[in-house]
Amino acid sequence: MERNVKRWLLAIVGLWIGCAAGLASAASLRVASGFDPQTMDPHALALLYHSRVVTQVYESLVGRDEQFKLEPALALSWQALNDRTWRFRLRPGVLFHDGGTMSADDVIFSVDRARQPPSQRAFQLGAVAEVRKVDALTVDFALSSPDAVFPEKLPFIGIMSKAWASQHGVERAQDFNGKQETFAVRNANGTGPFRLERYEPDVRVVLKANERWWGRGDKRNGNLDEVSFLPIRQEATRLAALSSGEVDLVLDPPFQDVARLKTDAGLSVLQVADLGQQYLAFDQAREQLLDADVKGRNPFKDRRVRQAVYQAINVDLIVSKVLRGQGTPTGAFLSPQVDGSLAELDRRLPYDPVAAKKLLAQAGYPDGFAVTLDCVNIAWRENVCQAATAMLAQVGIRTTLRSSATNQFFPKLSQATGSFVEFGWTPTTDAWATLNALFHSFGKGGAGTFNVGRYANPALDTLIDSIRVEPDLMRRRAMVGVALRLIGEDLPYVPLYRRTLSWAMQKKVKAVQWPDDVLALRWVRN
Repeated sequence: MERNVKRWLLAIVGLWIGCAAGLASAASLRVASGFDPQTMDPHALALLYHSRVVTQVYESLVGRDEQFKLEPALALSWQALNDRTWRFRLRPGVLFHDGGTMSADDVIFSVDRARQPPSQRAFQLGAVAEVRKVDALTVDFALSSPDAVFPEKLPFIGIMSKAWASQHGVERAQDFNGKQETFAVRNANGTGPFRLERYEPDVRVVLKANERWWGRGDKRNGNLDEVSFLPIRQEATRLAALSSGEVDLVLDPPFQDVARLKTDAGLSVLQVADLGQQYLAFDQAREQLLDADVKGRNPFKDRRVRQAVYQAINVDLIVSKVLRGQGTPTGAFLSPQVDGSLAELDRRLPYDPVAAKKLLAQAGYPDGFAVTLDCVNIAWRENVCQAATAMLAQVGIRTTLRSSATNQFFPKLSQATGSFVEFGWTPTTDAWATLNALFHSFGKGGAGTFNVGRYANPALDTLIDSIRVEPDLMRRRAMVGVALRLIGEDLPYVPLYRRTLSWAMQKKVKAVQWPDDVLALRWVRN
């Protein structure tokens, strides 16, 4: 029976991968993941699974080295001319994939595109008042207020060809939430080490090496000619493909299989602590929840209810049993790897269902209430959500799990249409962008873009805005700590855990693993 099941799985993999498997060679790589990137528009989304693919094609002014430190990319250098002006000198001779030469005009166009609705990258660029052309290879960023670490805001702001965007009518970012279909969804024209060959949603993305890439002579480079990203949602099917050699690398192997994969002589497993983490978010804006049996009230507006949820969930048990020990329970809202985040904030409130019941009674819900929890339909996240719903039921919060496909789930985050949502966030090493995206009141300039429950605290808003403009780095770090303590007191979200990131690959594959779970293909050897 087991042999027949395995044959069936491999047959499906063969059909799914199709010609990608036939193209395998020493210089090709087939990467499997549970997720599709959703779109090729570099500014339409701000999701890990999108960034993993799009950043191979579209580069930013600044990049990261093997140690995840900032390094020059499309900008050779940058400097602060004064407290409100940053000058970037661009790399000469950079070509777009269609042969056009990159210039200051393309940078100005791309940054303006990224900071205007419906771009989901605007939250990074709230300080930018104007981007000015000094000459063909120099741009000045004029800021509305000082920003001592402005270059940290620029990773993931992909540079597009202004001429190409105009030619194809994609001067504005795709409205992903509105399900808009544009030329930039399935086509791309960046400057990166790989160019888009084709994108078949939910089937494959095929990238080809860009032979005219400006960084081709870098001694760190790998040897890849072609890369296929294959979204394979079923965990057993992904691993069957890895075991059979149908794929070379799996970015998200099932937690329960990692120990076994480590003992496989033909495979390697890379692991690193996640820079990001998982949360539970609450609707705190509506007077009545959309998906609950409580009428005329919103239980999640009461901090006691939010704390009851926190203390009803045994995160240590979830990490131990569901994640098989491959994670770290956390009470913090940002990883200690983020500048200004304090290790002491990692300590969680105790798991205490008795205390949770008392808090619910004090808040006026002695019999609890019913609510729907939204979760993306990826196995390990569904499993965590299922465990959490069972624990919440023990204190009277009768939770119905609603799992949705990625293209249905992710819009709930930026549109704030869920009552109770499990979600993850991967920050940069600078705290401000995350504080602005997740915890600032929803408003202009991208503030609160991913504030899932539309939480609002004017005092916190003022502090977040002050962090961005504080020039003294020591004082800035101290302010981040104050902001995180204030968030901890309010509990707009329940912090859960940070994963141990695992990549499983064929033994001959060599890669650099970053803590943001993005694979830099330019350094991979196979």
